[in-house]
Amino acid sequence: MLNKEEVPVRKHMKTNRTVVLASIMLAMFMAAIEGTIVATAIPSIVGDLGGFSLFSWVFSSFLLAQAVTIPIYGKLADLYGRKPVFAFGVAIFLVGSVLCGFAKTMNMLILFRFVQGFGAGAVQPIATTIVGDIFSMTERARIQGYISSVWGVSSIIGPALGAFFVQYVRWSWIFWVNVPIGVFAVAGILCFLGETVDKKEHKIDYIGSALIFISISALMVVFIQAGTVWSWLSAPVLVLLGLFAAGVYLFILQEKRAAEPIMPLGIWNNSLIMVSNLATLTTGVVLIGISSFLPSYIQGVMVKSPIIAGFVLAFMTMGWVIAATLAGKVMFKFGFRRLAIVGGIWILVGSIFFVTLSPERGWLWAGVGSFLIGIGMGLTRTVFIVGIQNSVKWEMRGVATASNMFMNILGNTMGAAILGGILNIKLASYLKGVGGEGLNVDVVNVLLDPVKRQTLSHGVLDIMTTGMALALKYVYWGLFVSAVLSFILVLFYPAKVRNET
Repeated sequence: MLNKEEVPVRKHMKTNRTVVLASIMLAMFMAAIEGTIVATAIPSIVGDLGGFSLFSWVFSSFLLAQAVTIPIYGKLADLYGRKPVFAFGVAIFLVGSVLCGFAKTMNMLILFRFVQGFGAGAVQPIATTIVGDIFSMTERARIQGYISSVWGVSSIIGPALGAFFVQYVRWSWIFWVNVPIGVFAVAGILCFLGETVDKKEHKIDYIGSALIFISISALMVVFIQAGTVWSWLSAPVLVLLGLFAAGVYLFILQEKRAAEPIMPLGIWNNSLIMVSNLATLTTGVVLIGISSFLPSYIQGVMVKSPIIAGFVLAFMTMGWVIAATLAGKVMFKFGFRRLAIVGGIWILVGSIFFVTLSPERGWLWAGVGSFLIGIGMGLTRTVFIVGIQNSVKWEMRGVATASNMFMNILGNTMGAAILGGILNIKLASYLKGVGGEGLNVDVVNVLLDPVKRQTLSHGVLDIMTTGMALALKYVYWGLFVSAVLSFILVLFYPAKVRNET
C-alpha cells in the first residue's frame, strides 16, 4: 500500500510559494519552448547553414553538456543551496542562447549549443528539486500537473513562434527569445525563495566531476562518429571506448572514497530509483527520436510546412500534459506501479505508429502516434519523479532528482547520436546503391530548404525523398526497440513507495 499521509515540508524563511512556483514554471517554459522551437526550425537552419551530416550534433552537443553537468549541479545545489546554482546555470544558458543566434556556420552553432547546454544542466533538475523542497508529497503530484501544463502551452506556442521567426524574421530569434524569460525566472527565485543551508566547509568532488565528463564525452563521440566518420573497429573508436570504460571504473572508485561524492552510489541501491532511472534512459531515446527526426520527415518527405511539423510534435506534448495531470490525481488511488505499467503500454503502442509510418498515411498518422507516446510519457515520468523525491531525505533530494534528469538527458544524447548515425548510414548506403548521380547526404540541406528544393530535378527529388523515408524508417525501428525495453523495465517497478521526507 502507498503512504497517503501528508508529509511536513522543510521550513524555509520568507518563501513565497506562489511566486516561486510561477518562476519555476517560467524556467520550465524556457526549457520546453527551446525544445519545440529548435526541433521545428532545425530543417530551416540546416537549409541556411548547411552541414546536414552534422545534423545530430546540434542536439548532441547541447545534450552532452547538459548530461555531464546535471549531477554536478545537483550536488552543488545540495551543498550550497538551490538559488545560487540555479542563477549561475540560467546565466550560462542565456549567454549560450545569445551566441547561438549569431552562429554563421554549423560548427559555430554546435559549439554555442554546447555552451547553452552547460548552463541548461542546472535549469530543469534544480527547478524540480525546489518543487520537492517547498511542497509535500501529495502536493507534488498535483504540482507536477501544473508544470506539465507549461509543456502543453509551449507545444502550441513554440512551433507557431518558431515557424513565424523562420518565415518572417530570422531563425536566430528562436534562441534570443530565451533571454527575457530567463531573467524573470531567476529574479523570482532569488527574491522569493528562502532557504536554510547548513554553513559548513564542503569538499567538492572535482575528480569525480572530471571523470564523469571525460567518460560520457568519450561515449557520445563514439555514438555520433562511429559507423559514419570512423568504422566501428577503427583505432579512434577503440581508444574512446577504452577511455570510457577506464573512466567509469575510476569514477566508481572515486565515488566510493570521496567524502562528498558528486553522485553517491548508495542511491542506486534503492530499487525504485534504479528502475525509474533506467526506464527514464530508454524513454529518453524514444523522446529524442520523435522530437529530433519527426520534423525532417514531415518537412522533407511529406513536404509540409514547419507549422505542420510543429503541430505534429505538439500532439505528443498535449498527450503528456493530459496524462501527467491525471496521474497527479489518481496515482495514490491506483498505485505508482500500475500507472507506470500503463504508461509503458501507451509508449509501446505509440511507437508502432512510427514503424508503420509512410507518406501515404499522412501527417495525422504521425500525430496520433505522438499523442499516444505523450500519454505514456506523462504517466511514467510523473510517477518516476514523485516516487524518487519521496524516497530520499532533503539533503539527498537534489542529487537524487539530478540522477533522474541525468539519465533522461543521457538517453536523449545517446538517442540523438545512435539514431542520427543510423540515419546517415542508411541514407548514404541508399544513395550509393542507386547511383544517385554523385549525390551525398549533404544534399538533404537543399531538400529541407523550401526555396532551394525547387532547383532539384524531379529525378533527384524522388531519389532523395525515398532515401530519407527509408533511412528514417530504420530510425523509427530503433525507437520501437527502446519502447520495448522501457515496457520491460517498468514491469520491475516496486509495488511499494516508501516515504523518507
